[in-house]
Amino acid sequence: MKDVSPLPTGDQLLAMLAALANPHRLRIVAALASGGRNYVSRLARDIGISRPLMHLHLQKLEDAGLVAGQLELSADGKALNYFDVAPFALDLTPAAIAEAAKTLSAKSES
Repeated sequence: MKDVSPLPTGDQLLAMLAALANPHRLRIVAALASGGRNYVSRLARDIGISRPLMHLHLQKLEDAGLVAGQLELSADGKALNYFDVAPFALDLTPAAIAEAAKTLSAKSES
């Protein structure tokens, strides 16, 4: 696993918290953290949601930097999109939030 990135900026922290503010996305991160990388169809079956919904949740998690996807070809030539948890750590202390708030962009305030 790669090194954990430094403290997130305010915008990154908001994206991470928003991405994690959904029970399906929490289950997806938990499944990848405990079971390792997996492809979309199997993740959807394991979590119990449709593939299109899984894609939407994975996109939100990937945009927030919490998971990383990689397209690979299977032995039979099928394209499979594999996902794994990206290295991250959130230390939600009042001081960390105060530091992140200093870096918020104007677009975050709308």
